[in-house]
Amino acid sequence: MNKELSLELQRDIENIANNSSIRSILNVICKTTGMGFSAVARVTDDKWITCLSQDEINFGLSSGDELTLETTICNEIRQHQNPVVIEEVAESSRYCNHHTPAQYGFQSYISFPIFRKDGSFFGTLCAIDPSPAKLETEQIKELFTLYTELITFHLDKIDEMEELSSILLEEIRVAEHRETFIAILGHDLRNPIGITRRCADTLLTTELSAFAKRQVSSIKSATYQMQLLIDNLLGFAKGHLGDGIQLKLRGNNRELKRTLIQVVRELEPIYEGYEIKLSITLDKVVVCDPDRISQLFSNLIGNAIQHGTQRQPIEIEIKTALNKFLLKVSNRGEKIPLQTQANLFKPYFTTNAETNKSGLGLGLYICSEIAKAHGGDIVVQSTDQQTSFEFTMPI
Repeated sequence: MNKELSLELQRDIENIANNSSIRSILNVICKTTGMGFSAVARVTDDKWITCLSQDEINFGLSSGDELTLETTICNEIRQHQNPVVIEEVAESSRYCNHHTPAQYGFQSYISFPIFRKDGSFFGTLCAIDPSPAKLETEQIKELFTLYTELITFHLDKIDEMEELSSILLEEIRVAEHRETFIAILGHDLRNPIGITRRCADTLLTTELSAFAKRQVSSIKSATYQMQLLIDNLLGFAKGHLGDGIQLKLRGNNRELKRTLIQVVRELEPIYEGYEIKLSITLDKVVVCDPDRISQLFSNLIGNAIQHGTQRQPIEIEIKTALNKFLLKVSNRGEKIPLQTQANLFKPYFTTNAETNKSGLGLGLYICSEIAKAHGGDIVVQSTDQQTSFEFTMPI
């Protein structure tokens, strides 16, 4: 490739040269017309460059080679933008004394213009031979017309792919910036939430009326909910930034049980009026990340309360059995349609239920990611009587 060519011209030439279908087109042209040389040329205001050629007569042009523009008939085609067909130069009143056949030694010549989809001139599809050839037929003209249209289609699709690729890269860049921003924001929000919680703890140690204590308890519980939302955002952002869900594995059932009970206690003031029935039986050591399991647990309880009913309790079963750790949260409420169940664990998916208008749609997605990180799984079962989310992992 001529290094002196502009990047745009180099790109145009490579787009033609790297296409096996166009190589086949040139081969068919030579076989159909009986001519020994065919080529696709890129023609500009000042250049004639070979994009791709089929050379059976040692004419000597390959991809990237140039001819002086003014010595070519393609230069004239660029100007009038019509095909030129010459069966025999010596018998042509117009071309018998033309400088191009004399310089390059051909008797038969055919060249059709190639246009881009926007109508701009790209170059030519041409063929030459030192002997006369039968070219003034409808079959040959239709063949060249079809092939130039195919080349135009090919160029157009390359432009579309490059445009789509550029758009995709920009979308990826924007998404990365957005997720980095979320990660930074989530990290920075932890400080004011921590301060609010500590202030609530301090107020609870002072003499307050029963009403004031309930309000302070609600504020403290709300900070836990805010913390959960932030943890979900950070988990999502880190996952998409390549960090994934990070685990700190420990085999401490006492810590795990205490953490899970604490989740229920923290949520109870927020969802006053809901009864939560908790059953925990841990007979075997569970090696897990208690903080991540509690995050999963908190999301499942919040989901159950949002979509359950105050008339029926939230039932929670946590146990070890058959070399598995099981955590199951069940609630009464409307049955989840099958088509909805298939999307529940996708990011940003919400059911748009009246009880969940403010949801981010990340809770269940984070649950599934935590489950995967532990080598486990989370599934949903929903009937007219009950909806259950069940997390299991091997121990």
